[in-house]
Order: sequence, then structure tokens, then C-alpha cells
Amino acid sequence: MKLNTKLVMIMLSMLIIAMLILFVLNQFSQNDLVQEIQESSTVVSKAIQLSVEDLTSETDVESSRLKEYLQQARNKGISQINIINNEGEIINSSDPDQVGKKREIKKLEKGLKASHRGADSVSSLKPYDLVVPVIVGDEQLGYVQVNILLDNIRDIQHANFVRRLVATSLVFVIGMFLTIFLARKYTSPIHRLATGVKDVSEGDLSVTFDVQSGDEIGELAENLNEMVEKLKEKEQLEKRLYEAEHLSKVGQLASGIAHEIRNPLNYISLAIDHLKSELLPVCGVRGAEMESIADNIKEEVRKANYMVLNFMNYGRPLKLRLQQVSYPDLIDKAMPLLQGKLEENHIEVQREIPDSLPPMLVDPELMRNCLCNFITNAAQAMPEGGHITLGAHLDPEAGMFVLTFRDQGVGIEPQDLEKVFQPYFTTKEAGIGLGLAITERIIKEHGGGLEVHSLRGEGTTFTVRLPMAKG
Repeated sequence: MKLNTKLVMIMLSMLIIAMLILFVLNQFSQNDLVQEIQESSTVVSKAIQLSVEDLTSETDVESSRLKEYLQQARNKGISQINIINNEGEIINSSDPDQVGKKREIKKLEKGLKASHRGADSVSSLKPYDLVVPVIVGDEQLGYVQVNILLDNIRDIQHANFVRRLVATSLVFVIGMFLTIFLARKYTSPIHRLATGVKDVSEGDLSVTFDVQSGDEIGELAENLNEMVEKLKEKEQLEKRLYEAEHLSKVGQLASGIAHEIRNPLNYISLAIDHLKSELLPVCGVRGAEMESIADNIKEEVRKANYMVLNFMNYGRPLKLRLQQVSYPDLIDKAMPLLQGKLEENHIEVQREIPDSLPPMLVDPELMRNCLCNFITNAAQAMPEGGHITLGAHLDPEAGMFVLTFRDQGVGIEPQDLEKVFQPYFTTKEAGIGLGLAITERIIKEHGGGLEVHSLRGEGTTFTVRLPMAKG
């Protein structure tokens, strides 16, 4: 429900409640007033009846009867009853001091009129005189004058006014508390939104705005959440753009350096060939040893040249030379190049490879490069020595080879797990951060996938999935 609708409904509800309360109170007041008038009319009628009886009585009039009745009628506002003859003389009265006094007949106004005598000191209302002529047959015998004070009616009106005032004040107080409650209810979310917007403006994009209602404030919170998400996306795009520009510059620099490295590598390879042709014939019994050393040097130079070529062509598609290769044979050809370093660091390589594992259709040179990267990274993660486990098995249902490389090293920080395959990202003091990036690219070019799982202080496991050869 919209905020405007809520406020309008609250105001209408308060207005309806106030009108109902005032209507009910007014009805009670009218009932009280009607009842009071009826009772006062009965008392006045009784007073007039007694006065008429006294006026028409042929015996002596007892003024004590009017006085006694007046004592009962004072509660209904009758303060005095006078019986006046046609000459204007008061022949009987509830006040004995009034008997014998004269009234000017011409000034006696029939009906209910304001009294000219003024209010009593006790009463707060102006008194009224009710003058009723007494006529028997065609003869007028005199007048009955009843002095009335409308204090009871005044009290009823005053009580009704007080009740209406109290009811109106109560509705006002309830409305005030309801207004304070609504103000706090709606200003608190606004303050939270304002605080969140301030945090977002200061660069904290982790802020989320709780959507607690379906009104304008809830819509504002949803819009702010969408804005924060778009800001996050924009920040990610800017970050990627910056990284892309940075990688482009680093790649151009590295490509130039790699190009310069190839020249000395070519010279070393030619020099080895020259030395083999010139020195091996004169080495005698040590010729075989010297030839093996020269071949190893030339093999290392060839691999270095191959790595430099891959480095230069990192952004270009790889050209795979697929062959049927046994996985244990790949390991056997990679281990001699790493054995010396592994023994020096007291690292033992264990194999968990079934004998029934079929050959894989891969590029041997590129896959050997991947094996060297995995084993080298595992060795660098265990400076105090340990075990590296090379596992492999076949997943027939998925049609995939599953290769695992598990170490007992220090592990990878959780925030770095998603970055380990990014180019030029490295946590080592020496390294350019291209080993795992190139490895992932090689595996993906083979149609496979690469996953990493690591626990800090417990080790890291790389899992490679490669498709089986068709047929």
C-alpha cells in the first residue's frame, strides 16, 4: 500500500472516529436534556395545579403548602411560586414575605419571559418568569407566576461540553501519539536509507538496503539496491578494463623481452651443435658422457625456446599436435628435468595411477609443460619438504580422464583462489605469474577443464579433466 494512501486512510479513520464519538455524546446529551425538560415540565405543571387550586378555593389559602412543594421543586429549578389576583396583589406565595405585595398587571407578560429581578447570588443563570392566567369558565380569576432557574439545563449542557471536550482531546492525543508512531516508523527507514546512501557515496558497495514494505520507501530501497548493483557492475568493468590495459602493456613489454631472449637461445643451440661436432671425436672414453650432457643442454634450450614461443603467442590460438600418449610415459619424460630440484628440497613424488589407464590423445610437449608447472608449483609450496601425489583415473560416464596433483604445502588464501589462473598474478617473489595461466589455456584448448581446491595449512589439489579420444 502506498504511503499517501496510508496517510489518507489514517486521517479519514481519525475523522470518522471523532465524528462517531461526538455523535454518540450528542445523542446522550439530547436524551438527558429531553428528560430534564420533561421532569421540569411536570414540576411546573404540578406547581400551576396547586396554585390554581389555591386561587379557586373558597376556603382560606394555606401558603405553607406552596412552601413545602417548593422545597421539593427547587431541584428542578423552581425558585418561587406566586398567586396573583386580578388587581395585581399577591394573595399567596411560597415566600411569605411576598404576600400582600403588588404587581402591575400591565407588566405581567404571559408565557415564559426573562425575569426583571436579576439572578440570585447562588445561581449563575438568568431567571425566567412563567406567567399563566387562571380562567374558570369566562371569568379570569388571576395569575400564577412561577420563577424558574435553568441551572439543571445549564449543568446538562456544561456536562455535555466537558464530555465533548474530553472526547475531542482524547482523539487529539491518540492522533498525536499515532502521528509520532508513524513519524518514527517512516523516518527510521529513511534515516537508514540516508546512512546507506552516504556509505555508498563514500565507496562502500557492500551496502544492501532492506525492503521491509511495499510503499514508496520499499520502492526506494529496491531502486537503491539496483543502483548499488549497477555501481558494482560498473566498478567490475572499470577494474577489468584497467587490468586489460595493464596486461596489454605488460604483455607488450614481455613479448619484446621474450623476443630478445630467443636470439641467445638460438646461439646456444648452434654452439652446442658445433661443440658436439668438434669436441666429441677427441673426448675418447668420455665421449658418451659429454654427448649426454650436450643433448640435455640442447633439450633444455629447446624447451626454453618453446616456452618463450608460447609466451609470445599467449594471445594467439595454440596449434595442438595431438598424439596417443600414455600418461605414465609423460610423467617419466618430465621427471628427469625436475628430479634434481625435488631431491634437493626433500620432496618425494608418489603415483596413484592404475595400470589399466588407456592412452590419452594430447599434445605431448604441451602436456609435459603442464606437468612441470603443477609439480614445480607444488614443490615451491613445500619449502620444508613433503609428498606430491599424482593421481589419475577414468570417468567412463562423463568420458573424461581425471588427473589430480595434490601437495602438502601451505595452501592458497581464499581470496586468491579465483585469481590463480589470471595472467601475471603471482604470490611468489620470483615469477611472472604465467605458469598456471598458460596451463589452464593448454587444458582448455584440449577441451578439458581445470579446478583448484585448497585449505590454508593443509595443502592444495589441482584437478584436470581431459576428454577421452573418440573410439
